[in-house]
Amino acid sequence: MMNEEFTEELSITLKKVMFETPFKFVISKGKNKNNEYKKIVIEEKEKDFQVAKYSQKQVFHTNITFEEIEDILKEYLGEEFLQLNAWAEGKEFEIKISKKKKIFFTSRKSSQKKCLANMEHNRKKNYIIPDGKPVLPLIDMGVFTKEGKIVNSMYDKYRQINRFIEIIDDEIKNKDFKHLNIIDFGCGKSYLTFVVYYYLTQIRNIKVNMTGLDLKEDVIKKCNETAKRYGYDNLRFELGDINGYKADFEVDMVISLHACDTATDYALFNAINWKSKMIFSVPCCQHELNKQLKPENLSIFSRYGIISERFSALSTDLIRANLLEYIGYDTQILEFVDFSHTPKNLLIRAVRNQKKSNEKREKTLEEVKNLMKEFGFEPTLYKLLIKQR
Repeated sequence: MMNEEFTEELSITLKKVMFETPFKFVISKGKNKNNEYKKIVIEEKEKDFQVAKYSQKQVFHTNITFEEIEDILKEYLGEEFLQLNAWAEGKEFEIKISKKKKIFFTSRKSSQKKCLANMEHNRKKNYIIPDGKPVLPLIDMGVFTKEGKIVNSMYDKYRQINRFIEIIDDEIKNKDFKHLNIIDFGCGKSYLTFVVYYYLTQIRNIKVNMTGLDLKEDVIKKCNETAKRYGYDNLRFELGDINGYKADFEVDMVISLHACDTATDYALFNAINWKSKMIFSVPCCQHELNKQLKPENLSIFSRYGIISERFSALSTDLIRANLLEYIGYDTQILEFVDFSHTPKNLLIRAVRNQKKSNEKREKTLEEVKNLMKEFGFEPTLYKLLIKQR
């Protein structure tokens, strides 16, 4: 079957499935043993759908809407996987694809139902940092009372903090880390820095050497005093600029939260040069590409100010993620907090993978170059990593 015929038939078949609004999907039967993922499960949760991509040793989670599911199914079916099973109320659907890309579709009755117990569990979620136990940073932030109970008006903040810890925990929990060296660029008042230190040392029992870096002398002084008061002996804060910062130890994790504009690029550049095992970055104030935006063919993207601003911000994160992939990281862009709280709600999570194929790496770089050419972009991270080498 020709690719165009296959794509059209797959699209028609998937629409039959999606019309029934399934609550669970399982993508399986990889085409070869070298597949990056062994299977992919998409399942309805309380507010959205969770995608779980299973590799040999890990599982990677992201949250998506129902409308985004079909795109994922099209991306993987036929290319990397040959089977899809989906469950709707009272029905199960199965799509099988032969090696010659012939599609076989069946449906049958099913007694499988939405797991209401799990849905209820989500509503009463067991957070990594639970309430009921005094955690000094959270008490100082006003999130907990002195007894360790959540302050009602701060529940959203509590959820946001736990969401960030969950994103880190996804990479920590299945690895046997005994010791981690961590740098937090642009730490500011360091609320999350203290919480991360608490999580790693008190919950995961990992020995940590952690450094927070910022440009404000008074902030650094106060943070060091606070760390001493908490008894966080291996957490220190230094005055310094992200650009040109030198680490005198091997860096395992780099955190960069809301480093403004190109400061995020320098944080990522440092992490790459240090061959950091993990990177967690929440970009902020992505002005650079908005000033450069000059579409070659798609002038509509620069017609409206708010659109060009948001498009440039998304393009900035997209280019950064792809460049990290090119360098040799497995990279995801995740929702950090609900969009209703802030439009700056994306987090880049990158995990070093020395086995990434050259073909995949080169493809991600080519995508960056095509985007840059179309819109006239010349981002700082690209210049640091590619142009100046």
